[in-house]
Amino acid sequence: MNLLKISIANLKEKKLNSFLSALLLTLGIGMISLLLLLNKQLDEQFRRNIKGIDLVVGAKGSPLQLILSSIYQIDAPTGNVPLSEVNSLRKNPFVKTVIPLSMGDSYQGFRIVGTTPKYTEHFQAKIAQGHLYNASMEVTIGSKVARNTGLKIGDTFSSSHGLDSEGDVHGNRKYVVKGVFEPNGSVVDQLILTRLSSIWDIHEHAEENHEVEKHTLGPEHEDEDKQVTSALVQFRNPMGLMTIPRQINENTSMQAALPSIEINRLFSLLGVGIETLRALALVIIMIAGASVFISLYNSLKERKYEMALMLSMGATRTKLFLMLLLEGLMLAIIGFVAGIVLSRIGLWLFSRAAEQDFHYSIRQFGILPEEIYLFFAALFIGLLAAALPSLGIYKLNISRTLAEE
Repeated sequence: MNLLKISIANLKEKKLNSFLSALLLTLGIGMISLLLLLNKQLDEQFRRNIKGIDLVVGAKGSPLQLILSSIYQIDAPTGNVPLSEVNSLRKNPFVKTVIPLSMGDSYQGFRIVGTTPKYTEHFQAKIAQGHLYNASMEVTIGSKVARNTGLKIGDTFSSSHGLDSEGDVHGNRKYVVKGVFEPNGSVVDQLILTRLSSIWDIHEHAEENHEVEKHTLGPEHEDEDKQVTSALVQFRNPMGLMTIPRQINENTSMQAALPSIEINRLFSLLGVGIETLRALALVIIMIAGASVFISLYNSLKERKYEMALMLSMGATRTKLFLMLLLEGLMLAIIGFVAGIVLSRIGLWLFSRAAEQDFHYSIRQFGILPEEIYLFFAALFIGLLAAALPSLGIYKLNISRTLAEE
């Protein structure tokens, strides 16, 4: 007796019940799998970009907004601050590195960020073609910028005011592309990097651009009267973390935001929604298990005569029990595979939306270790749901069942 063929035939016979059970398992497993994928990849993206950044300083406002705009480039800046106040941080013995950022313009939705070479050093960005910008109005572009805009070395373009492509175009001055970065999975991939002086020059009238000679000097010698959007700070030792943020918030026009604290707060807020969805997915899986139980229980009641006939022809109760277990297992496997496929489709759709809105890509579609445990959990639910009604096979009275039918 081929148990597999009989189990498949039984599932086909009860198409609607089998479909409903598999669908519920698919939805529950798909939701949990998608949450696992998003949680892991978003966490990796966030942690990778804040690595080595102990503090962000900028205009007073929302600390989280300051972090998101300065590190992840996915929110509007809180305003501008004097470059002199930012540069004064360099004199603090607890400060190791200060990387000023100046933002406000974009090209085809990709942000143009004025900064210093230390920014690319921090993110370990390497040049794939050309070289790093070294003069005003020169840019080096991220790999994603090059791919999506078609810009290449030697091309010129005009920036748009604002952080989207709908702002006024600065047609009086053009940037020239001098290099392209290798893809490295950081925020640099989606940025157009240039000198701080480029951002200042683009917003000044041509006759006011008399500082060109100064712009060839290092960042320490930039015009102290200028303003920047924010700065990324790295401390020499933990004492900086204990003293500098409070000093900045109390004694300057700037605010200090700690990336680790703000990102943890963000994930805790998101975690409420994630845990709610995860609980909902678990409820759906439990309902799916109950559906398998009810389906097999009703099937056993309807097939009593068939079971009794098979027993009278030499089949053992254990074989029939295993056959019913196999039906539950098959439904669990179908639900798991379909759920994994569904989660990947959901991840692809989410990635497309994130790519369009924020230029972030989520492209790791492999199986997570947690999904292996999810597979065994699905098998357990399928086995348990099938085993409970299937135990009735051992109580089946062959002669009475055959006589009644």
